[in-house]
Amino acid sequence: MKTLKNFNFQNKKVLLRTNFDVPLSDRGSIRDDFRIKASISTIEYLIKNRAKIIVISHLGRPKKREEKFSLKPVANRLGELLNKRVKFVDGLSVKKIKSGDIVVLENLRFYKQEKENNSQFAKQLARLSDIYINDAFAVCHREHASIVGIPKYLPSGIGLLIEKEIKILDQILKNSKRPFITIIGGKKVETKVKFIDKISEISDFVLIGGLIPKEIEKQKIKFKEPEKIILPVDWIDSGDIGEKTIKIFNEKIKTAKTIFWNGPLGKTEEEKFSKATKEVAKAVVKSKAFSVIGGGETIEFLTRIGLIKKFSFVSTGGGAMLDYIVDSKLVGLEALKFSKS
Repeated sequence: MKTLKNFNFQNKKVLLRTNFDVPLSDRGSIRDDFRIKASISTIEYLIKNRAKIIVISHLGRPKKREEKFSLKPVANRLGELLNKRVKFVDGLSVKKIKSGDIVVLENLRFYKQEKENNSQFAKQLARLSDIYINDAFAVCHREHASIVGIPKYLPSGIGLLIEKEIKILDQILKNSKRPFITIIGGKKVETKVKFIDKISEISDFVLIGGLIPKEIEKQKIKFKEPEKIILPVDWIDSGDIGEKTIKIFNEKIKTAKTIFWNGPLGKTEEEKFSKATKEVAKAVVKSKAFSVIGGGETIEFLTRIGLIKKFSFVSTGGGAMLDYIVDSKLVGLEALKFSKS
C-alpha cells in the first residue's frame, strides 16, 4: 500500500478523499471541526509538493440534495484553517486548477451512486484527476464508490492521517503496555459483540457501559472470555451508570498503562446522564496511561468538556476503528492494494 512519499505530485491533479463529516448545528454551522483539522497535514503536504488538490467527502446521511448537508461551510472553514483560498464547487466537475490550488466538491452522498458503489460514478470521479489519495479512515469500512471504486482506475495511496491511524491501532494490537484496559459504551450491541470478543483477547479488562449491558442481558449474549468483562452494578434511571460502577471502573483505570475507549457510558446529550462519562474521562487523563479514543459522540462530548486534548491519540474512526481491530483490515485499504499502477 503506497503512502504520499511514493508519488511525485508536482503539477498532478490529486483526488483527495477526506472525512469531513462534521457535526452541524440546526443553523448549519460547524459544531466541531476536529475531522477537518485531522487531514490538514496531508493537504499541507500536497500544497508543498505543488499538487492540484480536489477534495471529495460526504456529510451526514442525506436522502436527497439538501442545503443543510452542503459542504460549502466545510470548504470555508478549511480555507480559514489553511489561511488560503479554497474554492467550493456545487457539483462534481473541475474546469481549471493550478498547482497548489484547492477545490472542494459538493457532498458525494447527494448522489445515490456513491453508496451503491456504482462503477460509472467511480470512473466519473477518477477522470477528474491523475492520482487518488484516501485520507478518510472513518469510512474505510464502507464499500462506496469513492472508497473502493476509484482505486481501480487511478494510481492510489493513503494520506498521513490513515498512516497514523493504522500505526497507532497496530501498536495497540501487537505491542500494548500492560495493564491494558478497554472501555466500551454506546448503544449498538450488534456492532460491538465481535469487537468485545476480539479486544478481550488482548485486554486485561473490558469495562462496558452505555446501553450495551442491558442488550447483552436481554439477548443472553455470551463472550469468549467472560472473566475479563466488567458490567455495571448500578444505574441512574437507565440513562447512566451509577456511583458504584464508576468507582469500580476508576479503580481499574488507575492501574492501566494502555487505555482504549469507544462510546459514551451514558446519554451524554443530557447533562444529568453525563456524570459517568465525565468522571471516567478524568480518571483516564489522571492515569497517565497511553490513551486512544474514538467514536463521534465520545469525541464531541470530551471536546465539549475540554478534555479531548489530554488523550494520547484521538481516532477519527468509530466503526472503522472497531472493524480494523476485529479483522486487521478494511475494504477501503484492501482496495488500494489492487489500484491501477
